[in-house]
Order: sequence, then C-alpha cells, then structure tokens
Amino acid sequence: MLVLLPPSEGKAPSGRGTALKLESLSLPGLTEARQAVLDELVELCVGDEEKAREVLGLSEGLRGEIAKNTELRTAGARPAGEIYTGVLYDALDLASLDPAAKRRAGRSLLVFSGLWGAVRVTDRIPSYRCSMGVKLPALGALGAYWRTPMAAALPEAAGDGLVLDLRSSAYTAAWKPKGEVAERTATVRVLHSQIVNGVEKRSVVSHFNKATKGKIVRSLLTAGAAPKTPAKLVEALRDLGYAVEVAAPGKAGRPWALDVVVTEIH
Repeated sequence: MLVLLPPSEGKAPSGRGTALKLESLSLPGLTEARQAVLDELVELCVGDEEKAREVLGLSEGLRGEIAKNTELRTAGARPAGEIYTGVLYDALDLASLDPAAKRRAGRSLLVFSGLWGAVRVTDRIPSYRCSMGVKLPALGALGAYWRTPMAAALPEAAGDGLVLDLRSSAYTAAWKPKGEVAERTATVRVLHSQIVNGVEKRSVVSHFNKATKGKIVRSLLTAGAAPKTPAKLVEALRDLGYAVEVAAPGKAGRPWALDVVVTEIH
C-alpha cells in the first residue's frame, strides 16, 4: 500500500546534523528536478527579499521563512516525518508508533512537496517553505513542473498495490493516477455530520478533514492492515470503526471515492 499525504505549511526547525544529500532521497528519478527547484528557490531567497516574499505568498509576519530557504544546502536535515507538523501529523503521531508500525510507515507513506516532489517520512530534509502553489520565475508553476518527472517515478513507487490518496487539491496537480493505477486508487473525503433542527447536515471542515486523515493512517499502520484493493480498504476501515460510504468508479481508469463520516474527533 502506498499512502499519499500532503505536507504541512508549518514545519519543525531543521536539525543540527548532516546537511541535505539530494542523492540519498527516495525516488531517485526526481533528483534532477529537485536540484533545479532547490537551486532556483535558494537563488530567489538570497536575492530580492521582497520579490521572494511575493513569489512564495508569505505574509509580513512570515518574512523569516525566506532566511530559512537561503540555508537549505547547509542546514541540518531531519527525517521528513519529524519536519512536517500540523493537524494531520499531530493525529498521525509517528513518534509514538510501535517499531513495527514505524517500519510500515517508512515503506508506505509518501509526502508530496513543492520543493522535493515527494519524499518518504524517513528521508532526511531541512525545514523549508515552498508550497506546490508557488510559481517560480524560471521553472513556473510547481504543480505543472512536477507532472513530467512524477509521471515516471510515481507508478514505479506504487508498484502493483493499493494507492490511498489523502492529498489536498493543490498537491493532486503534480500527479494524477491513470489507467490501471487509478483503478486501484482510493481518494478520501471527510464529512462532518451534525444534526441541526432534527436534520442531518454534512460539510467538509478543514480540521476534521486533516485530523481524521491522520487518524486513519495511524489506525491502518497500528493494525498492520495491508488491503490490496479499494474494496478491501473499505472493509479494513469499517473493521477499524470508521463510517465509510463508497462511490465505485463508473468508468474504467478512474479512482474510487470514499467518504468517511465523522461527528467529532477525540
């Protein structure tokens, strides 16, 4: 099973150890593309700070993120699973998993990134700021830039197993499963169910969406669940106590759409 995750906007500080080694990252087919983004991002941030802030879409209060990007080649690197923070990663809580579940996380979790394309949670990276929505002056919109290298690297990473796609919309632009890979892909939407004046109302709420996705991944890792198809994933999630509604694809070459319905997050 390959689980596709979004990154987090906020990130933990870089480490104090060895600096980034691009050649050591997973999905080596992305190395050349990563180098190009890294080079332009560092050059942008070393140069005109105001232009960098505009390109990266940073508020005045986040101006310090530009300085962080200038040190990407020399800052200490940490496992990506420690760099990414926020609601989804708090709910996933990789650090507290038992050893077997951590090994499963290392094999199955893939985090998409505007800078790195995609990395495994065990890959060592520095803290950075560069979302997939960024449009760099030379390389252009990163969502479009990554499509070509991802088209070669991701099907290989997916192998012949299930793909559980939990990415946000900005990161789906970089790679969309096609053909038989799409047919064994399941996307998940989290719906918050409330009773209002005796009538059930459902909505997509960011906090519930992110927290539940993190909780789902943690549940699967902890249980050692290894569903090989979207239908088996539905069974596994229901066995783990989730309320899941399914829309099987109406045409060949389309992913399955799963709705997980929640009333609250504990």
